[in-house]
Amino acid sequence: MIERRTLGYLLVSSIFGILAVTTAAQWIDQQTMQSTTRIVVAARDIQPGERLTHEHLKSTHWPLNAAVAGTSTDAESLEGRIANTAVLAGEPISEKRLAPLGSRAGLNALISPGQRAITVKVNEIVGVAGFALPGNYVDILVTFRKGQDNPVSKIVLERILVLAVAQDHAVKDETKPKVVSAVTLEVTPEQAEKLDLARSLGTLSMVLRNQADQAIAKTQGVTMNDVIAAATHQSKTTEPHRSTPPRIEVIRGITKTTTSAL
Repeated sequence: MIERRTLGYLLVSSIFGILAVTTAAQWIDQQTMQSTTRIVVAARDIQPGERLTHEHLKSTHWPLNAAVAGTSTDAESLEGRIANTAVLAGEPISEKRLAPLGSRAGLNALISPGQRAITVKVNEIVGVAGFALPGNYVDILVTFRKGQDNPVSKIVLERILVLAVAQDHAVKDETKPKVVSAVTLEVTPEQAEKLDLARSLGTLSMVLRNQADQAIAKTQGVTMNDVIAAATHQSKTTEPHRSTPPRIEVIRGITKTTTSAL
């Protein structure tokens, strides 16, 4: 009798336990549904210029307090669109990360409205030893002769976005340099004119700059006289100091003589 009563208690406790767990799960689901929304995120890493397919997309719950503007709730509506920036797996796919409707896959989808792409021939030195990679910003210098014997070096364009190196507009390992023969830059039409004229005047060089640095460098350019003056000043300031050799004083009676110790 006692065993039956004990089994009855256990059965009733199990039923109440199951009901409690089920109720708690339903409550948690309701709270989750109320505090989140479903949006489309990247199912895997997406490279700039890549066309989206169903393999790139998945729908997931996203917190309402961290909502991202311009996201979609329908993965199928994004199929066929072109990514204009890199999107990591799990990141929301917003409209600003996509090229306009009707864009074709490739480099042209990465060019911002109103901008142009221009390719500059480079070597290992001009290309910052291969560290000027897509997504980096560079300044452009031109060295030319102002007169017969008066070379000048001047920054002509600042904070220019690198769109592609050689034929690649995406680099998987951005920590490794990639030495190429050409770099494609994003410029305004006016900057394209300046760059085209600059490369006809002399030699172009690039200097890599920090991604977050938006300051404008106010320089006057450098001439040969400036370089010579700087080198002369440097040699004067770095000339080794010649110490006075030690000397010995010899006193004989009331006579004092001084001689070198060396």
